[in-house]
Parts: sequence; C-alpha cells; structure tokens
Amino acid sequence: MTKATDIMGGALLAAGAVIAGREALGRLREEDLAGQVAVITGGSKGLGFLMARELAMEGCRVVICGRNQEDLARAQRTLEERGARVHAVPCDVSDRGQVEQMLDEVSRLHGQVDILVNNAGIIQVGPVESMTLREYEQAHAVMFWGTVYPTLAVLPQMLERRNGRIVNITSVGGKVSVPHLLPYNCAKFAAVGFSEGLAAEVGSKGVQVTTIAPGPMRVGSYPNIAVTGNQEREYAWFALAASMPLLSLAGERAARQVVRATKRGERVRILSTQANLLARFHGLFPGTTVRLMGVVDRLLPGSDGPVGEIAPAREVESRLETPLWRAATFLGRRASRKYQQHEG
Repeated sequence: MTKATDIMGGALLAAGAVIAGREALGRLREEDLAGQVAVITGGSKGLGFLMARELAMEGCRVVICGRNQEDLARAQRTLEERGARVHAVPCDVSDRGQVEQMLDEVSRLHGQVDILVNNAGIIQVGPVESMTLREYEQAHAVMFWGTVYPTLAVLPQMLERRNGRIVNITSVGGKVSVPHLLPYNCAKFAAVGFSEGLAAEVGSKGVQVTTIAPGPMRVGSYPNIAVTGNQEREYAWFALAASMPLLSLAGERAARQVVRATKRGERVRILSTQANLLARFHGLFPGTTVRLMGVVDRLLPGSDGPVGEIAPAREVESRLETPLWRAATFLGRRASRKYQQHEG
C-alpha cells in the first residue's frame, strides 16, 4: 500500500511539475498588446463585451461592432467609464458589404487592425424535426460567413506587414455535435475547419490564428437564444446548463483565457475542463461519443411542437417564472445583468 501510494504521489508531483513548467513557459511567451487596435465582433454583450474589457485593460484601442446601436452605445459607455478607449460601429457580420465598410472605417481611423476577434453568434435550440432550412442558413450566415468575411477583409493588410492576430471564437459544439443544437453545431464545425486550416497556411507568414472552443459559459446569453419544438422544456435545459457552476465556466475566466491564449500565440485552446475531456474523448473514441450523444438526446425533450415555429427565449421565459426557476437560474440572471445582455 505504501509503495503504491508513493508511486501515485510521485506521478501527481510529476504531472504538477509539467503543468507548472508549461504555464511558466507560456508566460514567457506572452506578448505586450498595449497600443494595438483590437476589433471584436458581437462586442456589445456577453463574452464579446468581456473580451473588449480585458483587451482594454491590456492597453488596446478597442473597436466593438454589433447589430443593435442601443446595445453598442450602452457597452461603449460602460467600457469608457472604466477608462477604455472604445469605438463602436454598427455592423451585421452576415452582410459582406457592411463588414468591409466597418473595417475600412476602422483602418482609416486607427491606421490598421492588429487583432481581430470573430465572436458574433446566435443559438437556436430544438430537435432536428422542428428545425427548418432557415435555421441552418441563419446560423451559417452569422457564425461561418460572419467569421470568413471579417477575416478575409483584414488578412491582406496583416500579410503585407507580416504581423497580426486573428482569434476565432468557435465552440466545443464545433468538435462534438451536441443534440438539439444542430444548426449551431454545423456552423461551428465549419468555423473550426476554416480557423485551423487558416492557421496552418498563414502561421509562417507572421499572422497568428487562434481557435477558441468554449463549452457552456455563464455570460448571461441564454435569454437571447431562439427555441423550437417543446419551447419551455428546450429553454429550461439550456438555461440551466448555462447557469450552473459545475456545468458552465464563469464569463470573466473565459475572457481572461481567450486574451491569455492570444498573447501566447496558441493555435487552439478549449475552455473548461469538461469541454476538454469531451473533445479529447471524442478524438479517441468518436463512435462511442456519438452513441453517448444518442443517450443524451433521449433525455432531452421530444419533437412535439409545430415545425418551424421558433420563439425568442424572453417570450418563453415568462411562462417559466416561478421562485424555484429564479433560484435555479440565479447565477445566469446575474451574469445577464452584469454583461450587458439587455433586450434589444
């Protein structure tokens, strides 16, 4: 028993030393971002807002874009109250013309774009039987083309000066397809393929591409999703997963990890232990993972509900308003208030 304990203790110490050594090496590789121009799509709320705040604390000149002018103005005021240098530009990233116009404006005002964070996203929750082609088209428009358009718009200037950083916020859903999120998964898989392939092609040309794959995060975004099928039950499971500490990563931690990965030039970072384990398990045992996701699917709501009838989450939440529900989603609601997830 003593010998086995000694061996286990030695293994744990060795693993700890490896982790500590890797962390120390990572810190040595961190670059100073002060004075750089950082553009964050979907930067008015949630993770985008938190990343804007973190990059501003690093000394960056921050540009946030989003579709809603009121949300952008609110986020800009909040960031400026903390001393950030912020420029807000309305832009729908699914519209190529708006993206190119926005980035031209940023380049005119600031000279160049040093860091591009492709973060804009939407989520539709429900079974495949209740989804229509429209949901797939919308998901790809925002999360695939909304990544490709800004990237291809800034890439020429970055390649010309052989310097720049592109950070693509994808998802563990772009590595493992989770039930009842099929349009989202498809768009995120496409974004992961684009991001990792781009990193391989431009890494030797001075442009750093980082693929971020978060699991569930407590950034308060669940009131902005859309639900179909059994709307109340679909919204309930997603909101609970995005609120529970053991299931979701705190928003501030997620944003700090993204900025740290950016400074270190990491190619890929998967956020949260649970997401890491799931992605690695799938890499080793893909067939088993698909079977396990089938078990998860059987635990989720059935496909009752009209096909194509999709509702905004805020409308659905009003049907679930009870003291127990408010207690269960307390952390998620607090994150929603803190991270600018206002209706808009």
